[in-house]
Amino acid sequence: MRDGSIRGTSAIVGAAWSGLGEAHGMEPLEMIAHASRTALQDAGLGLQDVDGLFGCMQVDFFSTMAVAEYLGIRPTFSDNNRLGGSSFLMHTLQAALALEAGLCKVALIFYGSNQRTAMGKLQSAVQGAWTAFESRYGPRFPISSYALAASRHMHEYGTTPEQLAEVAVAARRWAQLHPDAFVRDPLTIADVLSAPRVSTPFGRLDCCLVTDGAGAIVMTAADRAKDLPRPPVYLLGAAGAHWHKHISEMPDLTVTAAAESAPKAFAMAGVRPADVDVVQIYDAFTINTIVLLEDLGFCPKGEGGRFVENGAIAPGGRLAVNTSGGGLSFCHPGMLGLFLLIEAVKQLRGEAGDRQVAGAKLAACQASGGVLSSQVTNILGTADCL
Repeated sequence: MRDGSIRGTSAIVGAAWSGLGEAHGMEPLEMIAHASRTALQDAGLGLQDVDGLFGCMQVDFFSTMAVAEYLGIRPTFSDNNRLGGSSFLMHTLQAALALEAGLCKVALIFYGSNQRTAMGKLQSAVQGAWTAFESRYGPRFPISSYALAASRHMHEYGTTPEQLAEVAVAARRWAQLHPDAFVRDPLTIADVLSAPRVSTPFGRLDCCLVTDGAGAIVMTAADRAKDLPRPPVYLLGAAGAHWHKHISEMPDLTVTAAAESAPKAFAMAGVRPADVDVVQIYDAFTINTIVLLEDLGFCPKGEGGRFVENGAIAPGGRLAVNTSGGGLSFCHPGMLGLFLLIEAVKQLRGEAGDRQVAGAKLAACQASGGVLSSQVTNILGTADCL
């Protein structure tokens, strides 16, 4: 490691998802096992090769111990952080550090949830979702927190409901190109605006799906990655930051900690937002995409609404954003971060089928945890970017 940088020292060599949408009769551990085996097969490796384990589940606080036991893995290094949906983008950084230090040789990063078929609603491990100050207003967790941020952005910068709807419509257009997307029906701005209100200014179609799903990625040191069957996708830059837990403590409802993590990740990678071919953003709600495009540096603060207008982030637009359909149309099994990475890998390996972005070599992934709380940025690239 030179100057604190892990640029290109490790790579994702296998990736898979499983049980998307509705996985009837399957528990999270079963789903994780299937995704993990498939990702390892993709990498030309087996469970016996794994000695680094990273992940978390809502249903088991001791997630890595549960998964290691279930899969018969005896890791020499493991981590079970609790940064919500951003956890997995921090896991890639932690895995890269462990691989560089020789603390493990093959890292498996996992996640799985059957929240749709088991509960039919958001499954959360968050304790103390609301402070005493917040709870008196009867908010809905987590929707009202994001709605508050959206309302403030609209007040500060003139962002409109139509611009929020552009995000949902763009996600749906990408999902229509994805055979595994949970929702693929046509969607218009008028449909989004006329949907039943959930928490002002959000209607139902401004909010993410509730689905099942599991995912896994496999990482090795860069030298080993070159000898494995799939084209390596290198971790070029990674950084995280968090400034608050509760929405009432967010310093500025229109600026997230991605404004800190993204510049650090881009600097480590030695690239700029203008160099990026595909962007994967944790779109739990339509406002996320707008605010995080600003904080990532793709447009100035306050310009996100105008930036996404006229299909700018849909297929054929100026910037390919959430090419899977994201949490709004592809899947959202409680935590989306790992699925952002898997989609980025598929794009950079040229395996995304009808939704493939031609010549994609560089991807930016941005995941949120909590209520716009934890923010982690990963910059991924092909060998051409080294």
